[in-house]
Amino acid sequence: MDHAALLPEASQSAHHIDVLFFSLTAASTAIVILVAGLIIGFSVHYRRGSKADRSALPKLLRREFETGWTLATLLAFLALFGWAAAQDFSLQRQPSDPMEVHVVAKQWMWKVQHEGGQREIDALHVPLDRPVRLVMNSQDVIHSFFVPAFRIKQDVVPGTTERLVFRAVETGTFRLMCAEYCGTRHSAMTGKIVVMKPEDYAAWLAEQPEGDALAERGEGLYTTLGCSGCHAQTGTIRAPDLRGVYGNPVPLSDGRIVTADDEYLRDSILEPRRDVVAGFQPIMPSFAGKVSEGDIVALLAWLRTNGDEGEQP
Repeated sequence: MDHAALLPEASQSAHHIDVLFFSLTAASTAIVILVAGLIIGFSVHYRRGSKADRSALPKLLRREFETGWTLATLLAFLALFGWAAAQDFSLQRQPSDPMEVHVVAKQWMWKVQHEGGQREIDALHVPLDRPVRLVMNSQDVIHSFFVPAFRIKQDVVPGTTERLVFRAVETGTFRLMCAEYCGTRHSAMTGKIVVMKPEDYAAWLAEQPEGDALAERGEGLYTTLGCSGCHAQTGTIRAPDLRGVYGNPVPLSDGRIVTADDEYLRDSILEPRRDVVAGFQPIMPSFAGKVSEGDIVALLAWLRTNGDEGEQP
């Protein structure tokens, strides 16, 4: 029976991963059979009482045999490693214009928000044959986003932003699960990926309540949390200007220069005294425990669109 009948190859990378998996399985099986055959053959040939020749092989022959066996094993390993590494790098390659979806993992659900603000719980609707980039965060413990039909799995670690790209090539509903034990109801942390034709997806999206777009919600949080009181040009306390800061270099008080990416900005919200911007005092309070993971995702979405990205902070 074709393995695809048991588990569909529903993403662009699924077939390549299957070929790699079954090739490694076949190579491992061949090695096991070879070693087991040699053990059994030698056990029978050199059994006690047999008349097999037990004299030592010539030294030159022993050296050639050992060298050849070692080199053959090394080259086979390097070939398999190179193949697997190339496959992994291709999965990490970012498409030019993906559809971005934000995912927050928490005990015990997947919270999804689309670019237009549409929200889902334990479900993700995506269009057929369009690259999708998931921007994932965990609110509590380590989770693992796993879709067997797509052959994709990504650990979602608290305090970091993980990204996962896929392109669905088959319509249907596919199972989503957490592949990392995350608590007593880990087995219930399941969901579904619904792949729709582009026109059907557009119709579904239009029927969903949009709510506040991520960037708009982040802008509101920027005001309600009091950030504007310091970071705005009219702020009462001198703090770094956040207009156009995302993606630009930021000089720190210890002489280092870092890029204002998601990780740096997240740390600046939760641990503001760790990387202090040059020329400013470490007086910003920590917002750890005061903002949820969803709030941080919204703030980062607003910072990505705040001001001219080419403008230096």
